[in-house]
Amino acid sequence: MCGIVAGIAQRNVIPILLEGLKRLEYRGYDSAGLAVLHENKIMRQRAVGKVNGLEMLLKENPTSGNIGIAHTRWATHGKPSKENAHPHVSCNTVAVVHNGIIENHEQLRAAQRQNHYEFTSETDTEVIVHEIFHALKTSENLLAAVKKTVPKLEGAYALAIMSSDEPDMLVACRKGSPLVIGVGIGEYFVASDVAALLPVTQRFIFLEEGDVAAIKIDSLIIFDTQNNVVERATRESQLTADAVEKGEYRHFMIKEIYEQPFAVSQTLEGRFINQRVQDSAFGFDAARIFDGIKSIQILACGTSYHAGLVARYWFEELARVPCNIEVASEFRYRNPVLAADTLVVTISQSGETADTLAALKEAKRLGAKHTLAICNVPESSLVRESDLVLLTRAGPEIGVASTKAFTTQLVSLMLLVLAIGRRFELNETLEQHITEELFKLPRQMEDVLQLDKEIEILAERFAEKHHALFLGRGAHYPIAMEGALKLKEISYIHAEAYPAGELKHGPLALIDSDMPVITVAPNNSLLEKLKSNMQEVSARGGQLIVFMDETLSPTPDENVQIIKIPQVDNHISPMLYTLPLQLLSYHVAVLKGTDVDQPRNLAKSVTVE
Repeated sequence: MCGIVAGIAQRNVIPILLEGLKRLEYRGYDSAGLAVLHENKIMRQRAVGKVNGLEMLLKENPTSGNIGIAHTRWATHGKPSKENAHPHVSCNTVAVVHNGIIENHEQLRAAQRQNHYEFTSETDTEVIVHEIFHALKTSENLLAAVKKTVPKLEGAYALAIMSSDEPDMLVACRKGSPLVIGVGIGEYFVASDVAALLPVTQRFIFLEEGDVAAIKIDSLIIFDTQNNVVERATRESQLTADAVEKGEYRHFMIKEIYEQPFAVSQTLEGRFINQRVQDSAFGFDAARIFDGIKSIQILACGTSYHAGLVARYWFEELARVPCNIEVASEFRYRNPVLAADTLVVTISQSGETADTLAALKEAKRLGAKHTLAICNVPESSLVRESDLVLLTRAGPEIGVASTKAFTTQLVSLMLLVLAIGRRFELNETLEQHITEELFKLPRQMEDVLQLDKEIEILAERFAEKHHALFLGRGAHYPIAMEGALKLKEISYIHAEAYPAGELKHGPLALIDSDMPVITVAPNNSLLEKLKSNMQEVSARGGQLIVFMDETLSPTPDENVQIIKIPQVDNHISPMLYTLPLQLLSYHVAVLKGTDVDQPRNLAKSVTVE
């Protein structure tokens, strides 16, 4: 889970590499490094911490080069240290940056030690660079050496490689981890994400699984897994460099919270005709596939898993379609049973989540005939592996704690419920009603965002707290789970969510005046049950914070603080009630002084198992 940037040009690439690393810092940030070829020598600088530490080091020890590789790291093997930071170099000749995990690194390391290679790091990556150097001894060039090496690597990798023996060549390859080539005028760049290269180009080639690319200033040759020369399409990105900048906002997270009304409107745009969601929005042949399915299996991780949990309530309540939801990392190891008429739905912001991709492949191995991806990245691996796709159109999401990706996933899942539900028990009147409510949602979100200052004041009650409970019922239990996840991710407060009915089965023992209890209370059929649970908390001196429908008039209680939420349709309310929980977690984190956009130990795109 790291960020790679590399380039070959007729100008000094160091400023481009540094800017690219800054734009990828959300992918990893415990150390950073780069290497360039200067007068046919590898010049390497590495620093522990964020990219600005590397930048300062380069100011103190300036160098230049027209070919270089760079990396920002999120540790998988070895603690954050200068020695473990990338790039890794073998015999002052070959340099490598790597995203992924090499699962057979111990076996390779043992064999390389017998060949007298010395190791200076604890990483799995160092075996790659030694293996390439060793292959170079019996190969005609760097490209041939890389081609000999990659079949020996078990696991996942995206690599950018250069050699002092070939100062005009950059080699890039990928298996299981994303890698994109940016096409400039008389120059090429490589990165983990298009966001890194937007300042220099908007033309991109997405490498496919197993591709190896030989890159020179004036040429690009791509080889597939069969060593055939192939053409990969060049695509024009609609993103701009400004789209991945904070602008007037203090953090990316708050910017992305405020972008949700627009993001949701983009999710809805162009997917309806006569107020009816179109099957074609999900891809070619969607209508035929939907006609034949009898159940849903959702696979996802983290925040996306919470979106899937909400969708299960919708599928079963609105459409009466059986729906299972499972954490992707568990699904692939428990030998599950899949009926042939099941639609497998995977959810991922990046489309590169390793566990979700592996679960999708396992589902196919088990005989799944139909797959659908809900994703934010058009050229991602998950999209390419799936039969049908619904893009969320959330736009770039840089903050590690997902916000607009989550709400657009919820909207996308509701579109899927409408499309499939009409084939089951979702009647036309209810479908029309939900559609009308979806189109009201962006405005309702704007109304909720007006509560920002009130929630900022509320956050002061959390500044010295170490634990919190979140309660919800029905489809709002997953929203409570998401609220707890956001709080723990960025404020480091231990937070847990429970179905409110479970409170008396154990968690009630935790309730005291130091345990804030956050409750999601829309005006629905479960409200009276939820009120009983709230009274259980209040009677024990617990401090309740309740996000409640504005039409309700609760009995005054000194232990209860109410935040009124604009009235919203019950089926749409999970999408709306998540916003105040996002705002709460954000303001608590700001008060505690944590790194909101890049919380410790976490990375945005989890591309390793």
